[in-house]
Amino acid sequence: MRRSLVAGNWKMHGSRESIADLLQALIRESGLGVDGVDLVVCPPLPYLQMCQQLLSGSVWQLGAQNVHSQPCGAYTGEVAAPMLAEFSVRYVLVGHSERRQLARETDALVAEKFSAVLRHAMRPILCLGETLEQRESGRAEEVVAAQLNTVLEHSGVSAMADAVIAYEPVWAIGTGCTASAGQAQEMHRFIRELMARRSAKVASQIRIIYGGSVNAGNARELFAQSDIDGGLVGGASLKADEFITICKSVS
Repeated sequence: MRRSLVAGNWKMHGSRESIADLLQALIRESGLGVDGVDLVVCPPLPYLQMCQQLLSGSVWQLGAQNVHSQPCGAYTGEVAAPMLAEFSVRYVLVGHSERRQLARETDALVAEKFSAVLRHAMRPILCLGETLEQRESGRAEEVVAAQLNTVLEHSGVSAMADAVIAYEPVWAIGTGCTASAGQAQEMHRFIRELMARRSAKVASQIRIIYGGSVNAGNARELFAQSDIDGGLVGGASLKADEFITICKSVS
């Protein structure tokens, strides 16, 4: 049986004071009815060491929002996988829609980042998703398949055994719009079936989580779907009470 996962992506939000308050609340509340779930927070990079120290000994694991494809070099402003590993980072987001759109990351670059994370014993959370225009033109599955297949061709299906996939429809991120539970399940099932063409075993084991305006009001219905194994939570993960409610919804 697949173990659920809920990850909070804080994006470019937070301060030393607000993050300390948030983590203290999450640590305190996570022991109250959150069982059988991997819990992850992905803070902005400057706060990794602080979060590492505050989370020590808790059930919460540390994630990073970005990584470079190379282990070192003249890449001003970037962060390498070996650097993240030194701060006990366990999960790394790759291919988030905001990176694909704002930083113009291509499918090929995302595939390189994916393998860089694996080489340093961390788990990539591979983000896949279509824009509203792509969905309305009937190309949603085509777009998601191309994103996934590029990674599969680069690293092989066996690499997915140590990864997580996050389906995040771009049109539902930060907009307040959420894919219905049925729409989300349909795409999650499609992704799992696509994986099964290469390996039925990996397809049955890989965790596919949903990201796209997940909140306390819709989490339970989303997480009840057979192919949805948790969530990648944005704004709601900055509110301790709501984030814990979401985590309890999957457990």
